Amino acid sequence: MAYAQKKQLSGNRTLAIIIVALLQFVLGYAIVTGLAYNVIKKAAEDLKTFDVEEEPPPPEEEPPPPPPDQPQQPPPVVTPPPIVRTNVTPPPVIQQVREAPPVVITPTAPPAPPAPPPPPRKAQSAAPARGDVRNLFSGVDYSQEAGTEAEGTAVARLTIGTSGRVDNCSVVQSTGDSRLDRYVCRVLTRARFTPAKDSNGNPTGDSYTTPRITFKLQ
Repeated sequence: MAYAQKKQLSGNRTLAIIIVALLQFVLGYAIVTGLAYNVIKKAAEDLKTFDVEEEPPPPEEEPPPPPPDQPQQPPPVVTPPPIVRTNVTPPPVIQQVREAPPVVITPTAPPAPPAPPPPPRKAQSAAPARGDVRNLFSGVDYSQEAGTEAEGTAVARLTIGTSGRVDNCSVVQSTGDSRLDRYVCRVLTRARFTPAKDSNGNPTGDSYTTPRITFKLQ
């Protein structure tokens, strides 16, 4: 369509150019031939000039509008077929009756007889404390330690504890000199004895009477 319009416009321009050329030729000829002015004027009046207006270009074709957005339709909801419940009678449950195993009665063993009581302990006779104190005074120069040169014989009674040590000393027969008597007990407290035992064999306290201890300067 645009090409046809352009072709028609070009033809009109060509025709107008031809007409203008003819007019110029006629005017030139009239002037040359000496036609009167009125002839030229009349010819000019008769000649209708017109401006060839260029036709406006055709409007640009608008692009076709985009197709309207078609709303996205959700996928059809497929409804599952209804579940047809058939009343099916379940098969009967067959219970197997298991016979109980025979009860085995194991006879219990008779209780063991009680252990015999331990044999009675043989009664032990009490043993007195034992010791020898005579060597404590033999071959000793007692005068320096006793602080006296008195002579005499002494007998002492000792109390022996369960450890065999002398817990107490008393002179039952004096030498006649108190310093010598004190010396006797001082030496006897150093003695160690085998403790006495009771009838069960356990250590026990006891008393011990010394033999006669004679002091004589040599």
